[in-house]
This record gives sequence, C-alpha cells and structure tokens, in this order.
Amino acid sequence: QVQLAESGGGLVQPGGSLRLSCTASGNIDRLAAMGWYRQAAGPERELVAAITVNGTPMCGDPGKGRVTISRDAAKNTAYLQMDNLKTGDTAVYYCNAKLLGLDQSWYEDWGPGTVVTVSS
Repeated sequence: QVQLAESGGGLVQPGGSLRLSCTASGNIDRLAAMGWYRQAAGPERELVAAITVNGTPMCGDPGKGRVTISRDAAKNTAYLQMDNLKTGDTAVYYCNAKLLGLDQSWYEDWGPGTVVTVSS
C-alpha cells in the first residue's frame, strides 16, 4: 500500500496550463506504475495518462495530444502536464498507483482527488 499526495489543481482559463503532481510514500518498493484519472459528471473515471516505473507512458483518450506524463523516480513523483486546457477538462483528477503485492496479486491505490476547473 502507498499513500498518494496530490497537488497542482486549481482554476485556470481556457487555453491555459496546469501541472499536477502526485508523490507516493509508504510501500514504494512495490510500485509498478502511477497515473492520473479524471471524473466529471457520473461515477466513472477516465484514464488521462499513466507511466510505469521504468518510464513507459500510456495515454487515454481524454486530453490526448494536450497532456504529458512524466516521472521523477528519485522523488517517487509523477507529473501530469496539461496544456491548452478546455472547459471540458473540468473534473476531479485522481492519482492512481498500481502495485504488485507480495502474494503476486495486483493492487491499486488512489489519491483523494484534486479539482481542476477550466473557466473564463
């Protein structure tokens, strides 16, 4: 299990940029990947982007072409750079971590969510 601390959300005008940060602590030796999902209306969460511990990025449909995922391994931190933000990007953004347990089962942990509001 890891704890995920999120930062970087807030209010931004359309066309602006934000960088979200997610720092993992705890059982980081089991960490396999970190990423960001977003949730707007409804219960579902959409994958925005994720990155493995060896640096392989994975991107979802939301924000495609306007987001960049990166990671600072020394700080156990994943970054989501979002550019040219649109009002449709308004959502709660959740950091996600995927871990391999000692029993060889996969687990996921979630951050508490940080609000991104894109509005003029």
